[in-house]
Amino acid sequence: MEISGLLEDAFSRIDTIVSGVLDGLEPEHANWRPGGVGNSITWLVWHLGRAQDEQLAHVAGTESVWRRDGYAGRFGFALDPGDHGYGHSSAQVDAVHVESLQLLREYHQAVLAQSIAYVRGLAATDLDRVVDKRWNPPVTLGVRLISIIDDCVQHGGQAAYVKGLPRTV
Repeated sequence: MEISGLLEDAFSRIDTIVSGVLDGLEPEHANWRPGGVGNSITWLVWHLGRAQDEQLAHVAGTESVWRRDGYAGRFGFALDPGDHGYGHSSAQVDAVHVESLQLLREYHQAVLAQSIAYVRGLAATDLDRVVDKRWNPPVTLGVRLISIIDDCVQHGGQAAYVKGLPRTV
């Protein structure tokens, strides 16, 4: 198996998780915050998409889907357009609220398409390219891609867990 195929499979698994969470879900349930303070499904799916989008755009040297396709304005959240959710306060988590899951699903699919298009063009030798010198050791493309996948799978799993909780929690 080529590395591009392996990475495409990994990113596709994120889609399997997210699609499974969003299928059959109503916005009221998606926006619900466990215990009134936990992260909602909407926030978790939005955040995993934003993190994947920005990090992939950075390593690919492209503009994020969020900016290029105007998703910041289309979502209309009361957040800075460059926001991706890291370190959000409770009020900021509340700001990530949707009336319809269609736009959330559409954004996820657009990010997935850009991610898969990027990794399809990679060879094993590309994975050694340093993409972040702020760390010791510097972060390579391979390490960054695994980090993105890991983060997205974790947040997708959290969203699946929240979907299964009784909403009285």
